[in-house]
Amino acid sequence: MTDPAKVRRHAERIRELVASVVRSQIKDPRLGMITITDARITADLRDATVFYTVLGDAAAQSSTAAALESAKGMLRSTVGKALGLRHSPSLTFVLDDVQDQVKQIDDLLAAARHADAEVQRLAAQAKYAGDAQPYRLDEDSDEADDEADEVAGSAADSDAPRGADRP
Repeated sequence: MTDPAKVRRHAERIRELVASVVRSQIKDPRLGMITITDARITADLRDATVFYTVLGDAAAQSSTAAALESAKGMLRSTVGKALGLRHSPSLTFVLDDVQDQVKQIDDLLAAARHADAEVQRLAAQAKYAGDAQPYRLDEDSDEADDEADEVAGSAADSDAPRGADRP
């Protein structure tokens, strides 16, 4: 088993190396405004996945993906030499769509806020279907219950044995 801390260190190093090489050595005009956001490597250190974001539209994203695929060999050899591993990890590039997910979540939150405001507006204008207090409050029945408790209490205090008044 490979040490998880070692795997994390190698993944971080791969992210730094790929970002450095993309910034300084790749001169492909198809490469857009790219940011390497994350890198993950398998426990056996053979396969690495590099996540990236691209500033621009879908055309810029697809041209950047093509530029990264064409530079994959050079990036793999650079990473392999720098890490000093027996086997250079194969690199897979994945477009990180965090910005799209953030936009979608923001849209959902805005819709929820709008719906909550609408519910608050309707609740402020609402009236009770019946009385404001739906439960019955009878003070007369409370007094009757108190009298019944007093009668039951005085019967328990009597000296007569239980069941003596029965024929």
